[in-house]
Amino acid sequence: MIPGLELIVSAAYFAAAVMFIYGLKGMSSPVTARQGMIWAGIAMLLAVVVTFFHPKVEGNYLLMIIALVSASGLAWWWARIVAMTDMPQMIALYNGMGGGSAAAIAGVELLKVHSGQAQLLPTTLMVAAFGAIIGSIAFSGSLVAFAKLQGWMKKTWRFPSQQLINLIVFGITVLLGLIIFFVGPNPFLLVLFFAFALTAGILITIPIGGADMPVIISLYNALTGVAVGLKGYVLEIPALMIAGIVVGAAGTLLTQLMAKAMNRSLGNVLFAGFGKADEDAVSGEASGEMRSIDATDAAIQMAYAEKVIIVPGYGLAVAQAQHKLWEVTQLLLSRGVKVSFAIHPVAGRMPGHMNVLLAEAGVDYEMIHDLEDINAQFPTTDVALVIGANDVVNPAARKDPSSPIFGMPILDVDKARNCIVIKRGQGTGFSGIENLLFFEDNTRMLYGDAQKVAQQLISGIKSLG
Repeated sequence: MIPGLELIVSAAYFAAAVMFIYGLKGMSSPVTARQGMIWAGIAMLLAVVVTFFHPKVEGNYLLMIIALVSASGLAWWWARIVAMTDMPQMIALYNGMGGGSAAAIAGVELLKVHSGQAQLLPTTLMVAAFGAIIGSIAFSGSLVAFAKLQGWMKKTWRFPSQQLINLIVFGITVLLGLIIFFVGPNPFLLVLFFAFALTAGILITIPIGGADMPVIISLYNALTGVAVGLKGYVLEIPALMIAGIVVGAAGTLLTQLMAKAMNRSLGNVLFAGFGKADEDAVSGEASGEMRSIDATDAAIQMAYAEKVIIVPGYGLAVAQAQHKLWEVTQLLLSRGVKVSFAIHPVAGRMPGHMNVLLAEAGVDYEMIHDLEDINAQFPTTDVALVIGANDVVNPAARKDPSSPIFGMPILDVDKARNCIVIKRGQGTGFSGIENLLFFEDNTRMLYGDAQKVAQQLISGIKSLG
């Protein structure tokens, strides 16, 4: 081995970890997010290159190169063709891959112990087993989330005594982990152990639906970070430990913030079964009728308004109307209308989904406001334009104690002087809950595909001169 090589590798790993942290900090703001991504990418490249010189790499260079080239090529191709509407699925899938790789590496290390190729201290053996559980749950749970978002599975799936069965499966997984710790790993025990761990991830995720999907994706991101950090401990790689701990901590904080934004605890998200309304929601609390408006009248209302607040939702992403919406915004700005965008923490299908969507269209980040910053402005707003959002603007969260979303902080669009809702039809949103906003006296429904409607608004505003 080259003298001092191990020290150089360790120093490079430490530098990569520092760049990871710097990159993550940059991603906290739209202004520095791109720079943060670049720093994180450089850190990953450095960590990958240095790994080829790690003393524990025992000549498996061909396998490493094949894995890197094939995986990188596939990821580059998919990132190029993926639509913005499919971004949540891609995030869920890639997040699951991280947890799965951490679990797989833990399994390999445990097999080495069984075959006598490696010896792990009792503490390290326990950490390896714990990381395998967390990584496996994050892997299978993320795959279920991907399948739901992709439309391959029902949004929610329940069966009798589900929570009890979940607890039993998880308990058996932990018991098998303890047996591995005290008795020692063997192939049969490991297969059984991973089978139950993967099943636990599936069973935890299948009943979750509705607005909880961004929360569960964020949770699995945190679990993947923890699993990677534990993997770094087992492999004695500080860079993995630091990166995993940082991702795990950030993901945990984000998950807690998103649960708080829904006025619910994480335990309530996981075990209360929100989304039951998918199957048995009723609209008995809604009174009155939906009143429609055409694009021409809507364009006139916004063109002669002093203040307009736009609330985007997943329907905007489905229609890929963000660029047309930005054209509408620019026309309004040119007429002296003050325009802002209001973003709910759980809007869309993943954390930050709407922010990414608007950034892609070129919306100035200074025009984008969070719920806490903009809610007080709705009573003085002439027109609130809702595009594809549903649960996050539903007044049932304030008015209907029997609603599954009661108590959840929402965007107070119903308090605007006029509210225009662009929607393809009269159906409910992803959670299946009837939206009382549609029946308010100051609300008008503008039916149609969001992109086509946005084009009609553009034409209508231009015709006014």
